[in-house]
Amino acid sequence: MSPLLTAGLLGMLSLPALALEYAHPPADPQPTGWPLSAEERTFIAKPEYERRPGREINQHLPQLWPAVPSAGTWGGTSWVDTHAKLVAYVQLNAGPCDVLLVGDSITQQWGSPLDKGVLNRAWLKAFPNAKTINLGIGGDKTQNVLWRLDHGGVDGLKPKAIVLMIGNNNMFFTPETGVPAAAQGVKACLANLREKFPAADVVVAKILPCHAPKVRFYEDILLTNAEIEKLHLGADPKVKVLDLTKDFLNADGTIKPALFTADKIHLSLAGYEVYAERLAPLLKPALGR
Repeated sequence: MSPLLTAGLLGMLSLPALALEYAHPPADPQPTGWPLSAEERTFIAKPEYERRPGREINQHLPQLWPAVPSAGTWGGTSWVDTHAKLVAYVQLNAGPCDVLLVGDSITQQWGSPLDKGVLNRAWLKAFPNAKTINLGIGGDKTQNVLWRLDHGGVDGLKPKAIVLMIGNNNMFFTPETGVPAAAQGVKACLANLREKFPAADVVVAKILPCHAPKVRFYEDILLTNAEIEKLHLGADPKVKVLDLTKDFLNADGTIKPALFTADKIHLSLAGYEVYAERLAPLLKPALGR
């Protein structure tokens, strides 16, 4: 065997294995690991729609998008640079932690190292002594979280408990992917976390309502949450499913404005206080307090 071929095989063998078998193999030249190779950086620099499952064989497979890892993009390298900051933060905090927060901007706004790095008052009041690692990135979809989990996003952490809330941004694409696919994306994120952290308790928070009844986005969130319910994620004794819908809606189905910011998507401090109050009893067994 030539030295060049041997080196290539050794390079392949050095990559960590995928966390789980996805419904479609990621097309990434480097499907796992950190730091990124030059080939992977070139690949993820392409617009996300050019990297979706099936694109490499000229097939349109939107039903698979949410459950197959894909790096995000905000234009240029800004998204992967943001991920890199979180990887560096995780490396500095490697080892045991109490709570790992995974999700999009609603998670990020608990208080993130990407911002001021200070957890908000609602979290500190409910979990004052919990070492908390927040890995929320605004705009992320399920497939982006999967990519981050497989590319150094949680390497070296040993959480007692994990809170996963993801799926809101997948609603932009449900006209193409369908609602059940979005729920499968949430399931894939959970499966990834369970495989990486089998000893941790996981709370899967269903997607929070937003906007208003009869708005497609609002209705698709309710439908996606119903699909998540059908998946029986809580059958796993290490998993609890948290449905906050009734806490955030009035009797007529409209959102409670005091719990949201003006965009009717993100949460006010009062909204985070409600969220934290519902989380507390679910996290208590893992935290021992």
